Amino acid sequence: MENIKSYVQQHKDRFINELIELLKIPSVSADTAYSQDVIDTAEAVKESLSKAGCDYVETCDTPGYPIIYGEKIIDPNLPTVLVYGHYDVQPPDPLELWTSPPFEPVIKTTDIHPEGAIFARGACDDKGQMYMHVKALELMVQSNTLPCNVKFMIEGEEEVGSASLAWFVERNQEKLKNDVILISDTGMISNQQPSITTGLRGLSYVEVEVTGPNRDLHSGLYGGAVANPINILAKMIASLHDENNHITIPGFYDKVQELSAEERAEMAKAPFSLEKYKNALNIADVYGEKGYVTNERNSIRPTLDVNGIWGGYTGEGAKTVIASKAFAKISMRLVPNQEWEEITELFTKHFTSIAPAGVTVKVTPHHGGQGYVTPIDSIGYQAANKAYTETFGVPAIPVRSGGSIPIVALFEKELKSKTILMGFGLDSDAIHSPNEHFGIFNYLKGIETIPLFYKYFVELSK
Repeated sequence: MENIKSYVQQHKDRFINELIELLKIPSVSADTAYSQDVIDTAEAVKESLSKAGCDYVETCDTPGYPIIYGEKIIDPNLPTVLVYGHYDVQPPDPLELWTSPPFEPVIKTTDIHPEGAIFARGACDDKGQMYMHVKALELMVQSNTLPCNVKFMIEGEEEVGSASLAWFVERNQEKLKNDVILISDTGMISNQQPSITTGLRGLSYVEVEVTGPNRDLHSGLYGGAVANPINILAKMIASLHDENNHITIPGFYDKVQELSAEERAEMAKAPFSLEKYKNALNIADVYGEKGYVTNERNSIRPTLDVNGIWGGYTGEGAKTVIASKAFAKISMRLVPNQEWEEITELFTKHFTSIAPAGVTVKVTPHHGGQGYVTPIDSIGYQAANKAYTETFGVPAIPVRSGGSIPIVALFEKELKSKTILMGFGLDSDAIHSPNEHFGIFNYLKGIETIPLFYKYFVELSK
């Protein structure tokens, strides 16, 4: 452990500067205007893996953005760890809410990160956390302590559904053969209390379009006589929850697994302050499904949220118009056992059925994925817990995350491997939001902890 700490301290400035250079490239996969930047980032990741010590690295073409594959095989008879990460990032909008440009990384101190945090889009999700694994490999190679084989699969479409990853995994099962999959694209409770994510929610993401008249109309001449698509859409969306914030889509809860009182009691042991939670978000109270507390609402319960809504005139000044069309983007976070394709079908059938005769409705599915639960008695979980315990001084707490990483279920189906989610981000890191950041402490602590996972995974596999 002392050798690991010594190496990290000796090279920490270089580790930080290398990450900053990677964060400068605006690899926004959702916007084709950034296509070349995404490709440039892939090449930068490829180069970093080669320098870190991979014996073989290649750019793998896919129907979309390339996947960077790398490996270091020291003995085919030893276990193999497959590291997954992604190099694409969310769009930075709204730009005016950033305190510094999203692709001009800066280090600032905060109350939670007194030693400093890197502010940039992708700092935590997922460039910073992905790059911890690259530097952990470098550390093990340079110190001659790599105890097993390692493979890397770094993609560029995670933020838009990972469609090409599924295509790639199905066609490269032998290449990707492994004993455990290691991912850092999640968070932990705090810098004092590590945690391991043992559950992820699934996702169904759709776009809806409501069409009324064949053109925009004068609201004075036609108001009150013709269905207004924006008004109709607002009513339809409002009807998707009842007075207890229960989702009203028929069949939506049919496969939802109810956790036992004992399991809910274990979850409740995780440190949580409702007042701090509300203060951090500057809200007067929390809001959600009746009968569940905050940490259950955002992890073990399914949800339905509007992610964007638009239509009509939104420019400066006034324009009295009844729009021809109104649109919304809607995401549903799902729990294990809910099939995302089935939920998408249920949503489509219900949303179409509740539309009044004066409008037509179109539902376009975008992407989705299954939820996932990993057992805490697995060798991978135990190895991760021992690693966290050694670097943080306290055991990790198993938690279920409200987020979705749809490819985790895909990995288990196609590669027959369990995934260990060793996240080092914090809830306050503002991923997907303006002013995303990643603590220097967290970044370096990840580089310290990951090599210990390899050590203990090999020891426990004997």
